[in-house]
Amino acid sequence: MVMTITIQQFQQLGRQRLTHEDAALEIELMLCQVLHKNRTFLRTWPQTILTAIQLEQLNRYLEQREQGVPLAYLLGERAFWTLNLTVSPEVLIPRPDTECVVEKILSLGQGKNWRVVDLGTGSGAIALSLAKEHPEWSVVATDLYPQSLAIAQLNAQKHQITNVEFVQGSWFEPLTGQFDCIVSNPPYIIENDPHLRALSHEPQRALVAAEQGLADLRHIVQLSGKFLQDQGYLVLEHGFDQGLAVRELLQASGFSQVMTGQDFGGNDRYTVGQKSC
Repeated sequence: MVMTITIQQFQQLGRQRLTHEDAALEIELMLCQVLHKNRTFLRTWPQTILTAIQLEQLNRYLEQREQGVPLAYLLGERAFWTLNLTVSPEVLIPRPDTECVVEKILSLGQGKNWRVVDLGTGSGAIALSLAKEHPEWSVVATDLYPQSLAIAQLNAQKHQITNVEFVQGSWFEPLTGQFDCIVSNPPYIIENDPHLRALSHEPQRALVAAEQGLADLRHIVQLSGKFLQDQGYLVLEHGFDQGLAVRELLQASGFSQVMTGQDFGGNDRYTVGQKSC
């Protein structure tokens, strides 16, 4: 006799296996992915019986989540700003707090026709969000790793964003000309940070930096002046406890109007500086 399991029963079983804070939502998203339905369907038709193939895929998702694989990698996508981005283990999963960086740049560039570069673009989250909001802007996205750039280019095609140029290279290496805004979410976690255990499935190259997490931030600050227009802006994402250190780096390099902004949790998340004339 074949056991039948409904949507509601799978949700109950899943919540017994996954006990973290967002487990109920994650189980719904798994069901939506496998059934090709939205969450309204799940709540309207909870007695729908799952097929054997659907149940097999859902159980695979549960097993991998129990092993710590991020849901975004299992589903192959992550929502960011107004975009649904394709992601893979080749790129860092975009976080909601990075949307605060996008919001700040849009505020600074309101009413202006900017040329912007996103250094270390990964999935393209920042570059594509800015380009989508401002089709008249010229956006450049760099990454050292071709497999990361491939994901970003796929996301540009997926959302029909055509005003982004993708170039491979380390930080400023492949760039020419100057920009009105330079933005980066570089590696900034210190080596052996205990938080890295929870991030073990994500590319460590996108997370960890030497010199107490400041090596890449320092490198970008020191070289950015050459690539910024006068009165152009440098916007850097960083760790919650690095605001003071990053402000000092910017001030030491001659930037003015230096300020640190907070994320949705009220933690220091990014620092902005303006190039003096």
